[in-house]
Amino acid sequence: MPRYYFNTRIDGELIRDPDGAELRDPDHAWTMARAMIRDILHDEDAEPRLMRAAIEVTDEDGEIVLEFPFTEALIEPGQGSIRLH
Repeated sequence: MPRYYFNTRIDGELIRDPDGAELRDPDHAWTMARAMIRDILHDEDAEPRLMRAAIEVTDEDGEIVLEFPFTEALIEPGQGSIRLH
């Protein structure tokens, strides 16, 4: 199985995931990234900087497989965009 790394980019700083995780495919990596972000947002309460953060998932070669902004983890799948009114 391929190994994916879940690096966090926040305010121009990249925090690297040194270990990564073996997952079956990029779709599984997307699911893991979303769960990680939701856990972080729940644990970190009202840290406003996190709303500017993203997880960059890379493969073993360091190629970016996907970028997952923290704000997108707040949208339920199939919901589209968040309306603010």
